[in-house]
Amino acid sequence: MDVAPRKPAARNDHQRDPRFAGVAQAARALQPHTVALRRQVHRNPEQGLHLPATQAALLHALHELPLRVTTGTKCSSVMAVLDGAHPGPAVLLRADMDALPLTEETGLPFASTVDGVMHACGHDTHVAMLASAARLLCNWRNTLAGQVVFMFQPGEEGHHGALYMIEEGVLDAAGKRVSKALALHITSTLRTGVVQTRPGPIMGSSDVLRVRVTGRGGHGAMPHDTLDPVPAAAAMVGALQTMVGRRISVFDPSVVSITRIAAGTTSNIIPETAELEGTLRAQSEATRTLVHDEVRRVCEHVAAAHGCTARVDIDLGYPVAVNDETVGEQVIDLAGAVLGHRCGERMPTPSMGAEDFAYVLQQVPGALAFLGACPPGAEPANAAPNHSSRVLFDESAMEHGVALYSAFALDALR
Repeated sequence: MDVAPRKPAARNDHQRDPRFAGVAQAARALQPHTVALRRQVHRNPEQGLHLPATQAALLHALHELPLRVTTGTKCSSVMAVLDGAHPGPAVLLRADMDALPLTEETGLPFASTVDGVMHACGHDTHVAMLASAARLLCNWRNTLAGQVVFMFQPGEEGHHGALYMIEEGVLDAAGKRVSKALALHITSTLRTGVVQTRPGPIMGSSDVLRVRVTGRGGHGAMPHDTLDPVPAAAAMVGALQTMVGRRISVFDPSVVSITRIAAGTTSNIIPETAELEGTLRAQSEATRTLVHDEVRRVCEHVAAAHGCTARVDIDLGYPVAVNDETVGEQVIDLAGAVLGHRCGERMPTPSMGAEDFAYVLQQVPGALAFLGACPPGAEPANAAPNHSSRVLFDESAMEHGVALYSAFALDALR
């Protein structure tokens, strides 16, 4: 996940639904286990699809539990199934496990021991929360009518790990297709204990744009003898912003950001080529397709106006993450019932960040929700955000995540 919401909200622990009082207490009792696993994973971060140390730590945490555990063959995934005491549907709970290429600057006593790698997006907390939720639900197995599938996923940070797990059967791991799914994502920019989500689109698609502009190089003193690709590339940047403002509806928005421009080798040589790179974001698949078509048109025609050519490549990333309307509302209500009536909030607008839980949401009614963990002494608006080398999370928030994961399964499998 590459962007978190930033709306602060007040925590309120009162007026909880008495049906879930035991869940909150059980999650609190498991907090030492949750913190210990989080810190172990945080010290030993791993990137991408292959996370042997993280997988080993997780398997050790689960090994005494009455779960059917399998590991992936294409990546270091872990699937665990809890069979309830009674027949019923299956629900899925997901945690991602991979870290980011950052050098940690938090000063924590359990900071990363791996140079240039850090759990800067809180996936270490996700692993720990879901492992403790599995332990809690195993203790309450006799109350479950159905199965719980625990999806521990590598490769969320741009590696399509959820897609690999779907291909390996995670959605049918219980012996039938799961009927409902939930993923939590921690964020330092919401107050601790607040859960925020929304029905419908919650996160954007994410695609990579690469443009290579080709002209004819020559001496910088004689530009009339060349076809200079640099002004063509510069003109594309402005034209793309105009395209977004004039071709894309403000009610179904998109973002086009050019983040890298490269050309030339020295001051007196006009280069033959120039390159642009950036990100394309959208809140619907229809707008995503329109943006792709318009970007190609703009770049090719601007290049032609300068006597150059443009090769436009778009690498597809994650699709739009769309929460189920019913499940999205249920998670808001459930967060209030479990954590306190002001702790379940409707997220006012979608984020243009991206999440590969979108692949699950394409096939199963479900929801992605954000869990606040603003560090003590900080304000959400000023806290170092996810993907910062200085991001800190309030570990007390993890008991709320354990409780919500567990309550989601209990509520679905009564």
